[in-house]
Amino acid sequence: MPRQSDKSPITPLNLPPAQLQLSRSEKGDIVVFDPLRKKRVILTPEEWVRQNFVSFMTNHLGYPKSLIANEIAIKLNDTLRRCDTVVYDLHANPMVIVEYKAPEINITQQVFDQIVRYNMVLHARCLIVSNGMSHYCCLIDYDKSTYSFLNEVPHFTRLTSEINITK
Repeated sequence: MPRQSDKSPITPLNLPPAQLQLSRSEKGDIVVFDPLRKKRVILTPEEWVRQNFVSFMTNHLGYPKSLIANEIAIKLNDTLRRCDTVVYDLHANPMVIVEYKAPEINITQQVFDQIVRYNMVLHARCLIVSNGMSHYCCLIDYDKSTYSFLNEVPHFTRLTSEINITK
């Protein structure tokens, strides 16, 4: 039976090209070096999206690598879950949660429900969902109990000024 990684996850995405470090594991799996976790991980379709999206955020949108972390463990209703990517503000508070899906997975209400559940724990001001082809970005205004979708993922400086993280 073929392993999941036998099918190449390397597909064109709706993101700028990323310079990723790909290699093969001893078992023959394609692996990618994750510069945030500082280790090699199996390159699944979702990991392909994550690595390309983080590259987009850091190389094109000005998000500092030092404020980004992948695979952040949270406890939700006595269950351990993992947020795909979290961007922290300058005070180490969660500012952005990013949820990734494989390119062939449609972004549905269930995906948004998942990231909203994670945000019940983290209280980030910005939620992003991407399958590498479509990207959705939502800003949350806790003071007014409202949210709004943006047309694009904002540059780091624009996001920080929109959510007033300096307060």
